[in-house]
Amino acid sequence: MTENAGTLTLTQELANADREALGRAVDALEKTSFAGRVTNLLGRQIAFASDAIPERLRNSAAKGANVALSAAMSAALGSLGAKAVPASPRFHRAAIAASGAFGGALGLAALPFELPTSTILMLRAIADAARAEGEDMADPETALACLEVFALGGRAQADDHLDSSYFAARALLARSMTQASRYILDKGVADEAAPVLVKLLSKIAARFGVVVSQKFAAQAIPIIGAMGGAAVNLAFLQHFEEIAKGHFTVRRLERIYGAELVRAEYERMAAKALDPAGPSTPA
Repeated sequence: MTENAGTLTLTQELANADREALGRAVDALEKTSFAGRVTNLLGRQIAFASDAIPERLRNSAAKGANVALSAAMSAALGSLGAKAVPASPRFHRAAIAASGAFGGALGLAALPFELPTSTILMLRAIADAARAEGEDMADPETALACLEVFALGGRAQADDHLDSSYFAARALLARSMTQASRYILDKGVADEAAPVLVKLLSKIAARFGVVVSQKFAAQAIPIIGAMGGAAVNLAFLQHFEEIAKGHFTVRRLERIYGAELVRAEYERMAAKALDPAGPSTPA
């Protein structure tokens, strides 16, 4: 009874609009699946489990993820303090569709070259989501939080919920994020070759590579062609856009209400979403 009353108090402390925003963030961060999105898009089941994807494809995905994230980190850290450029969602979507069409038309060989372009375009969309939620775009922590999004959308299907939940993923990166942010602030320069940044990048790449391998598997289908490649790339963009909106919504609410309260309410909502038939909190 005491626990339920405490939970109710935490819930009541969030304004209605913020609670609704947190609910949408929970849906995006806990229920969004790139594999499911692509399966619905192509109208067929793809072998997305890591043990079903050929080793050559997994190796290409791992290399591609590292190269793409290195380019994205250079872009993110290089833009610190720069004047914000107005967002152009239509341009982002058109460019990423064209990039996917190129990959779909030429097959697997083109994907390692196409992926860095797609990832940098996605980074722009992620930065737009951060800006919309009030993030300081001149703060190194914000740039790193944008990169963190690529890890948050890379849950393996074999993961259990506790290991793959949003806050678990953030916890895995927390120390490296803090060290990287402190390094940039102390040195006043963003050297992508610095050990602390390389370490963070490798952790993000390990999880980003899961989604990249799924993207490669979809675009490697012989009959997919340019149109299918463009559609898969748009799904790739939309997946990380949703993850970014959820992530930066949570960060905004943490700044308002404190991390502990937001996490408690988030986890209550996530548990309810995973088990809708479970007991509800008494009024």
